[in-house]
Amino acid sequence: MHSKVKEQFQVSPPMVFFLIHAMQVGVGMLGFQRIVAKYSGYDSWIAVLIAGVLISILISMMYFVLKTNHNDIIEIHRNLFGKWAGGVLSLIIILYFYALGILVIRTYIEVIQVWVFEDMPTWILALLAGYFFYYVIEGGFRTVTGLCVAGVFIPSILFFVLLMPLQYADFLNFLPVWKHSVKNILLGARETTLTYLGFELLLLFYPFIKDGQRSQKWAQLGHWASVFVYTLLMFVTLSFFSEGQLDMTIWPTLTLLKVIEFPFIERFEYLGISLWLIIVIPNIAMAFWGASRGVKRLFSIKQRYVIIVMMIVMVFILPPLDNRQAVNTLNDIISQIGFWVIVAYITFIYIVQFIVQKIGRKRSS
Repeated sequence: MHSKVKEQFQVSPPMVFFLIHAMQVGVGMLGFQRIVAKYSGYDSWIAVLIAGVLISILISMMYFVLKTNHNDIIEIHRNLFGKWAGGVLSLIIILYFYALGILVIRTYIEVIQVWVFEDMPTWILALLAGYFFYYVIEGGFRTVTGLCVAGVFIPSILFFVLLMPLQYADFLNFLPVWKHSVKNILLGARETTLTYLGFELLLLFYPFIKDGQRSQKWAQLGHWASVFVYTLLMFVTLSFFSEGQLDMTIWPTLTLLKVIEFPFIERFEYLGISLWLIIVIPNIAMAFWGASRGVKRLFSIKQRYVIIVMMIVMVFILPPLDNRQAVNTLNDIISQIGFWVIVAYITFIYIVQFIVQKIGRKRSS
């Protein structure tokens, strides 16, 4: 069951920068500030940095496991826990990746329905999305990687535009620094960790990287580029909003875009939402690709058939989630599962692999 991938389907190590960064910078960027600030207030930028350090450590742990096995997480589960226990763990990871894709696409559809097309039925957008993502994922991993590269470069204009609200900034908000307790800042860091979700797909696409062991520096660079973007955005947000205003603002980033004015564009946030589509498409495509790839590896089913079933299920799942409370509940459930997947699960796999490797060395000596 070794997942040897032919060279023509692989990508070079520098592409891992775009794969990691594109997965981490997505729809969560639109509203993470409010959630983190509930706990950490004006110290939230510290929480973002602490979460960044934690994720960096987890990426190093993942590479230790991946380099040791030279394989993806499906085979690693089989080697470490056996066919049945390993299969159950793999199935949980697959369902998690699929749920992550559902979460991102439903959240973005909600943004479209609230800000742009208020009367647009969810099922129409779900049907269009299913048709689009089927053909994208059918194109293979290199196509999805190309989307990630585009998703980093094309919307980069927004990065500079989001600095424009600094003209209204009140930097006294940040003084004194670290006025919240360590507990509250760590709780804020936990919420920020949920925003960084997506990097764990490396566990599945690792065999698609040429000389995968040389790609760790690119994965770390991609992650720290995300940390830089989130920290700067949090800094701009905290300098613009009061804590009371931020608590009542569901999508602070879109509100910042609403403040920006150009003589030739009356409602800049509409352009921002359109550009955000290019940002979230790689998130969704990678999550669905990972889930379908996992099913293919676990059950030896053609990936094309898996994608078709997943897209049909998605079209039926999304319409019932038709209000803010339902979307919020979905966010909360998957976010909490995601936190335990990326922190507890990756740490657990690392410890098991470390113990197995130590036992193997003692036996061989």
